[in-house]
Amino acid sequence: MKPPFRADHVGSLLRPAALGHAREQFRRGAIDAAALRAAEDAAIRGIVARQESIGLQAITDGELRRDFWHLDFMKQLDGVTLETLGGPKFTNLEEQPKIATITGRVDFTQPVQLEDFRFLKGLTQRTAKFTMPSPGMLHLRGGRKAISSAVYPDIAEFWRDASAAYAKAIRAFADAGCTYLQLDDVGFSYLCDETFRASCRENGDDPATLPRDYVKAINDAVRNRPDGMTITMHTCRGNFRSSWVTSGGYESVAEAMFSADIDGFFMEFDSARAGTFEPLRYLPKNKKAVLGLVTTKLGQLESREEILRRIDAATRFVPLENLCLSPQCGFASTHHGNALTEEEQWRKLALVVEVAQQVWGGR
Repeated sequence: MKPPFRADHVGSLLRPAALGHAREQFRRGAIDAAALRAAEDAAIRGIVARQESIGLQAITDGELRRDFWHLDFMKQLDGVTLETLGGPKFTNLEEQPKIATITGRVDFTQPVQLEDFRFLKGLTQRTAKFTMPSPGMLHLRGGRKAISSAVYPDIAEFWRDASAAYAKAIRAFADAGCTYLQLDDVGFSYLCDETFRASCRENGDDPATLPRDYVKAINDAVRNRPDGMTITMHTCRGNFRSSWVTSGGYESVAEAMFSADIDGFFMEFDSARAGTFEPLRYLPKNKKAVLGLVTTKLGQLESREEILRRIDAATRFVPLENLCLSPQCGFASTHHGNALTEEEQWRKLALVVEVAQQVWGGR
């Protein structure tokens, strides 16, 4: 079966304790970068084997080499600087991630995370899946205010450069053998929240037009992707140490989001914050929606019967053959991880596989 798979996952996994210890040693100067990478290699081998053992077909490296799901990639692009600025806040947390600011012309001129992918691909005979933040993430949190007007007096020039940089990145991963790439873009779900939309206006942007801007950036980036490469997108309302940023259903962004020229959409649906399934009625017939019905924010295991009931409810708007199942987000979008144990994480992923087998069988 072509990805996304009936049982799939967003990508990030909790960092094993041994890796966390190695990272702390590295920060203290007790081990060097080579020793840290060896610890990462060992941890990734372990989680690849565990993913395979529970029956997942899409295999990731758990983003174990990253501190943050998006910043580690974006900071290596030309023209991007990380800053501690304002912006949307995660609920009930003092610590907040940094924000990408644009201080030069955006480009992809170095092999960002390609060796990470090659290592993963060499570990599995299944489909090696790699994730990266979407081009819209270069804009989202800081908005126009965080994009240098001296470098980009015309915002359209920024979007052209961002899409061109991502087109180069996509080609580089394809050349490295990547056939399953996921763009992570929280922008669409953030724009469902009126408080966040107000912050966009403060940043000098029109939240009514941003969904189309983000889609155009994606479509320009993927336009020349090679045959045989599946590209999906994940969106959620924030995932940092079991916290979140926004709330609101997809109705206001669904039509724009589903016009992205990609193969599938991983969508958060684990809580009332995500609204109803009704916006799925806009899903094109040749696309798949991956229902994120299993939360990664809490360790309590979902009821199989409730998941089955919710899949059935989604079929009021989308045929079953256009649906898949996954957790609502990664388990560790940052190195901190969410508030659950590794065993709770693996039980949730195993449940996704078991329910998908019950619903779709081998289809």
